[in-house]
Amino acid sequence: MATPVRIIGLSGSLRRGSYNTALVRAMAELAGESVTVEPATLHGIPVYDGDLEEAEGIPEAVEALKERIAAADGLMIATPEYNNAVPGALKNGIDWLSRPPKDIGRVFRDRPVAITGATPGAFGTAHAQAAWLPVIRTLRMRPWFGGRLMISRAGDVFADEGTLTDDDQRKKLAEFVDGFATFIRGGDGS
Repeated sequence: MATPVRIIGLSGSLRRGSYNTALVRAMAELAGESVTVEPATLHGIPVYDGDLEEAEGIPEAVEALKERIAAADGLMIATPEYNNAVPGALKNGIDWLSRPPKDIGRVFRDRPVAITGATPGAFGTAHAQAAWLPVIRTLRMRPWFGGRLMISRAGDVFADEGTLTDDDQRKKLAEFVDGFATFIRGGDGS
């Protein structure tokens, strides 16, 4: 049996009925036997403010998420797309996670990362996924390009309670998670 792989699945949405949070839950459900996907959210992370950081330090929610990511084998980001770009809450969370700068290496450097996303729109999250590349490069993460998963018209593939019901999308998601796990283990994952 392959060495177990631990992935943090970070939803980039704060909305209770978020398709991206549902996508992360589906990742956890569909992960293979030797893969664990642990859902994570941005709840409790304030808007970044250098004065707040100086006065109070790193918020507890940020520290907890940093520790989870640093202890994991990889990071899977489920990004919404707002106005053809990355959502502010998710970018804000990543900005906090990069503070103080001395922690960037421990949390992000050479960390395998995959980007996916779901949206009610017709074009998936192509623009948001592409917009993450400069951030990933700056943090010196190791992106996986062996697979691409963008769920468009998410209202048609997720049930009202957030379950991924579309069999084709479930198969694609399971293959995506498996491919990323293979990449983390040192394969190409394609």
